[in-house]
Amino acid sequence: MRAVPGRTDRVLVVGAGLAGLSAALHLAGAGREVTVLETADGPGGRARRERLGDYTVDTGATVLTMPELVEEAVAAVGESLDLDLVRLDPAYRARFADGSTIAVHTDAEAMEAEVRRVAGPAEAAGYRRLRAWLTDLYRVQRDKFIGANFDSPTDLLGPDLARLAALGGFGRLGPAVARHLSDERLRRLFSFQSLYAGVPPSRALAAYAVIAYMDTVAGVYFPRGGVGAVAEAMAAAAARAGVRFRYGVGAAWLERVGTRVNAVRTTTGERVTCDAVVLTADLPTSYGLVGITPRRPLRLRYSPSAVVLHTGTTRSWPELDHHTISFGAAWERTFDEITRRGTLMTDPSLLITRPTATDPGMAPAGRQQISVLAPCPNLRTGPVDWRRIGPRYRDELVRVLETRGLTGFDSAVEVARLVTPADWAAAGMAEGTPFSVAHTFGQTGPFRPRNLVPGVENVVLAGCGTTPGVGVPPVVISGRLAAHRVVGHPASAGAGAIRKRTVRLI
Repeated sequence: MRAVPGRTDRVLVVGAGLAGLSAALHLAGAGREVTVLETADGPGGRARRERLGDYTVDTGATVLTMPELVEEAVAAVGESLDLDLVRLDPAYRARFADGSTIAVHTDAEAMEAEVRRVAGPAEAAGYRRLRAWLTDLYRVQRDKFIGANFDSPTDLLGPDLARLAALGGFGRLGPAVARHLSDERLRRLFSFQSLYAGVPPSRALAAYAVIAYMDTVAGVYFPRGGVGAVAEAMAAAAARAGVRFRYGVGAAWLERVGTRVNAVRTTTGERVTCDAVVLTADLPTSYGLVGITPRRPLRLRYSPSAVVLHTGTTRSWPELDHHTISFGAAWERTFDEITRRGTLMTDPSLLITRPTATDPGMAPAGRQQISVLAPCPNLRTGPVDWRRIGPRYRDELVRVLETRGLTGFDSAVEVARLVTPADWAAAGMAEGTPFSVAHTFGQTGPFRPRNLVPGVENVVLAGCGTTPGVGVPPVVISGRLAAHRVVGHPASAGAGAIRKRTVRLI
């Protein structure tokens, strides 16, 4: 593994999102002096929590999987993660256009019984085979593919690559799931996650079924107070370990002599000297700070985006669990609209999150906090005038919700915030998507933008645009991998294996 040469005693991390916090914790655990710059007034980045009137809202991720990776980062400085985590059961409840529902349980026996109830014994047996396949895929990929730094594609060569190929990991996700399940509803439940990776199931690598593993086997969790509480707990642990945080301060440019950065100029006019830098912004921003853009044979392709409607309501609806997936009748057409045509979904599938189902304290007494996520094209694929279209699309989403059982939703909303691709772009996210670079074959594993920048020897990247990719678990891992690059070896005793979980489960 290539590492930052020379002195690395003082490390400056730009960004206090989950990637930056993970990097800071692992670096501090390895004895480095760490300073974190963050333009916002607190930690979290894309996974922070904010106030919406009297309500608490997660501005980014609402689905938390693999919390042991966060615990591993905190354990690097000798601490335990101080969070009350609730394991959600069901992880999701799916509602389909034909009126049927399926609860997604992560317990094998409970889910097998649910599959048998909705689709019969043959599908239940298929689910068991699928679960075993998902687990095998994850075990093969966990350390060599997901949790490793790559210096070249040849790093993949070895028995694990052969095992992944034997499992069908280089085939297509949709057909791979279909080999185990014939019920269209079940196929959707175990393949829709590929959209997180920016690719429709019909075109996604089967290897990305590991996202379905995280959701449907490893389990979905919720920290009381919101997913943003994870970042706050990580930042608190880092601060106790001596990491210095500078909120309201960003990086303006990097001061470079030859191939080495020796200081960062801040947006407040300061000069902060350092021996190494970890950048966690989206790739164009990070490359802009460095002043170098690596050459690629093809331009980077970015994932679809999302419109999110955050609301506080005066009532709830029995149709809503903590996480509810509302599927439209359309499926292939939906992916075609948002990834190729660049148009809004004509028959939308939506993720509806009601965190107050688990933590009523996120809303005033008798109220509910409900957020609706609708996938949509990014600004390059679909250059929509969101200032004009946004309010109309908000009304369309409300209409869809009401026709699908949430009668009176509009009149129950007392406070709301609409977030569109234009807002993501204004926050510095390339092509207006919070999901960054898509996981196409040419942007996966060793072909994904690397966390080392050619021509600059002491700058390392972290975050969803680089290795290993998009999602809370990969982003947390990316911080660890960046720390490995700086210190030249696993940055903590637990870096190569998941530590025993010490978070409190409710």
